[in-house]
Amino acid sequence: MAKSLGIILLLGLLVNKLFEKIKLPGLLGMIILGIIIGPYGFNLIGKDMLTSSADLRKIALIVILLRAGFGINKSDLKKVGKIALKMSCIPGLVEGFFIAFASVKFLDFSFVEGGMLGFIIAAVSPAVVVPSMLKLMENNIGTDKGIPTLILAGASIDDVIAITIFSGFLGLYSGSNINIGMQLLNIPISILLGVLIGAIVGIIVVKIFNKYNIKDTKKVLLILGLCILFTELEELLKTKVSLASLLGVMTIGAIIIEKIPKVGKKLAGKFNEIWIFAEIMLFVLVGAEVNIGVALNAGKIGIIVLLIGLIGRSIGVMFSLLNTDLNWKERIFCVIAYIPKATVQAAMGAVPLSLGVESGDIILAIAVLSILITAPLGAIGINISAKHLLSK
Repeated sequence: MAKSLGIILLLGLLVNKLFEKIKLPGLLGMIILGIIIGPYGFNLIGKDMLTSSADLRKIALIVILLRAGFGINKSDLKKVGKIALKMSCIPGLVEGFFIAFASVKFLDFSFVEGGMLGFIIAAVSPAVVVPSMLKLMENNIGTDKGIPTLILAGASIDDVIAITIFSGFLGLYSGSNINIGMQLLNIPISILLGVLIGAIVGIIVVKIFNKYNIKDTKKVLLILGLCILFTELEELLKTKVSLASLLGVMTIGAIIIEKIPKVGKKLAGKFNEIWIFAEIMLFVLVGAEVNIGVALNAGKIGIIVLLIGLIGRSIGVMFSLLNTDLNWKERIFCVIAYIPKATVQAAMGAVPLSLGVESGDIILAIAVLSILITAPLGAIGINISAKHLLSK
């Protein structure tokens, strides 16, 4: 594992710097690096590292979502709250059902199989979107109308909805006695529980920091440890109740920055430094999950299905932004910012196949294809369009 870690870090730093020099997002280079050195490329990453990949990616995601929480401004969140709720559900729902119907038409799927594919693909990647929005916030780009905060909040909840509906379709396929109404009711319960428990943990952390003199590095470790256990709580409770733990992680950061802003700013700086390491691990390991051979099996029809989904998502974004003060340029930026797929698709793409779903191999192929197409397209699109479509 040590050898694999060394290879990932050294090559990751090099590729990140190279891509930034040619004005491309570093994360794109790291995903490509993961594909090249992963098990479907030159196989330079050991099995022990790949076995731990899911946990390492989750920890890296926790780091960036905590950092996002520290960056959330309460007044901005109030300003965009209602729009963020629309953005969190309407685009994903439209995309998911567009893909479901397209799968029935072009792939001869049943509607339930199409629903599984649709809601695996419908999840936006917080791993790609969140770092990009934080950079915009640091450079005061689009912050006058709270656009980065809007995208941050919307994209974080979007995943919860997509995964919950995917689980419902999977249950229907396997013949489980699933109550669709209860499944849909689980979505707001999951979000509220995640935010509530995150807020409680955040308040406890604030009280500890106010009472005891703890060094900043130890504060970071304390928060990180609590957040990792918080996400594990979701795994323990998932058979009984849904819990949006990653949303709760963001809430912890937001509570700390609101209650003790001076400490929050210092901790945000520390998490920025940790992110340098976590970013490399996250994107290289996401790339290592990508099997180019499987993606090629999806062929032209797979690309058509993905494009239909993206058209649906774009319609959903535009509909969500009706009657807002965003101009047409800012609305186009929001469409672009909602393109990237990576994290959920890498984690969930193989689930139907592993559970014996008849079309599981095609679902996996299109999930992999979605990462290859939308992660670079979205990352480059956000990077370039922000300069031209948003005000500074």
